[in-house]
Amino acid sequence: MRAIRTITDDDQSGRESVSEVLSHRVPRRRVETVLEETVLDNRFTIAVTFPLVGVALLIAGRHGLLPPELAMNPYLIIAANLVMVSPLIAGLLPVVTRRALAGLGVLALFTWGIELTGVLTGYPYGEFSYQLDLGPMLFDLVPLGLPVFYFPILLNSFLLVLLFAGDASLPKRFVLTLGCVITLDLILDPGAVALGFWAWDSPGLYYGVPAINYAGWLLSGAVAVSLIQAAFDHRRVSARLATCPFLLDDLVSFLLFWGLVNLYFGNWVPFGLAAGLAGVLIRSDWFDFDVLSTGALPSR
Repeated sequence: MRAIRTITDDDQSGRESVSEVLSHRVPRRRVETVLEETVLDNRFTIAVTFPLVGVALLIAGRHGLLPPELAMNPYLIIAANLVMVSPLIAGLLPVVTRRALAGLGVLALFTWGIELTGVLTGYPYGEFSYQLDLGPMLFDLVPLGLPVFYFPILLNSFLLVLLFAGDASLPKRFVLTLGCVITLDLILDPGAVALGFWAWDSPGLYYGVPAINYAGWLLSGAVAVSLIQAAFDHRRVSARLATCPFLLDDLVSFLLFWGLVNLYFGNWVPFGLAAGLAGVLIRSDWFDFDVLSTGALPSR
């Protein structure tokens, strides 16, 4: 009986291994490990060096101090943004289920759809247009890579609320997340306008951004936050946040990049918001930005 039992166990183990290979779970774990190690070994470069160099290059390009092939190069902008968002990708990948993937797919379609609506009709963001080529354009109107820029705002807001209010009710987390989204856009849009990324036909009082833009963000943000909350299990994400030291590094990059851009152009309110949010993050018990040393994921 003992021998038969041993064979059965080994056979079961073999079947599980084949099943894992067929379901691609083994390659996925390998990818997750490689991504985590790459981000851990390059945290300072990703979260600090890239945004600093990006700010310098974009401002120099804005003033015509770079050759045409480098000045405001859309593909360099997209590539740099993908590098800076890599901690978010590596951090969330282990908790991305089929439901989450489907939710992100729907969110991408919504992102393109609401942006196309805005450009074509002026609603819900006001009459605006892109002034800079940001890579391949969908119907020659909005950037095809728009989710690369939009998703991090939503996901970082979602994570920030889980960090400070993970035990709150769903409605409360929804309101707080939406508030974070609006706050990040209050930082982003003035800097983007100053750099010449996009502009409104009738500039507003808030550093060229009209009030209708933020009314539009309340509407579109509410839909987007709902999709994020439906897509991800907040308990699993909270558990991942508790053990992944770099999960909010992309938010660090965002605040550093747009904070410095706004500082350069004298946009004091968005700069103050970026500095204040960075201060809150840095003073949190979770924050551990030990970028000058490398090593395995710390236990918490």
